[in-house]
Amino acid sequence: MRWLLHALESFKQPEPALPVQLSSVWMDFDSVDFYSEPFDCAILLGNGNFGAEVETCKLFDEWLIPICSADTLGDQPWGPERLEEAELIHPSSDRRDWRRWLNRMDLAGQVTLSNGKVFDTLDQGITAAVRGHGVSIGDLFLIADDLNEGQVFLPFNSAGGTGDAYYLVWLQDSFKRQRVLELRDHLLTCLPDISGIAVELLTAPSSVAAR
Repeated sequence: MRWLLHALESFKQPEPALPVQLSSVWMDFDSVDFYSEPFDCAILLGNGNFGAEVETCKLFDEWLIPICSADTLGDQPWGPERLEEAELIHPSSDRRDWRRWLNRMDLAGQVTLSNGKVFDTLDQGITAAVRGHGVSIGDLFLIADDLNEGQVFLPFNSAGGTGDAYYLVWLQDSFKRQRVLELRDHLLTCLPDISGIAVELLTAPSSVAAR
């Protein structure tokens, strides 16, 4: 998450010695147990319901869209037939991100999902796509900097909303609550900007409730 690293760098500027430890793991359903895990806060993907003992702040919605390198993009138009022939990059072992995007584009069943490279996180998928290893599925907000800098390209111009969003989550009675609130306020000033990216945003169907 380049945006998060940049945000943390600017957050630390007034206090360079402030210790920050990041941990990124793949989870079937995003959750955190602040009583047994050594975290002061977490950024989780979900519907905002993370338990009664935590506070949350929504950062941005999840918008899935295919991404690739300039060489992979080529100069021919993309459709389901060309995507079927491409090397797919799966940022999760259950391939659910591709499945959700294809369903939202009404392309379910037109692209084989059983093949391709499988990774654990969206960041790994982005890196593989940048290096020309195939077409990955990414989150529009998380790839905004890469798009604006010409690191990745979009073979399709439609992003599918999933109904999920990224939330900052922390324990209500945390003794570091004030510092977490300071981080929250700072993150809200550093969110990725997708306003200049020419894509169609297709919201999630109202029936979408589970991942």
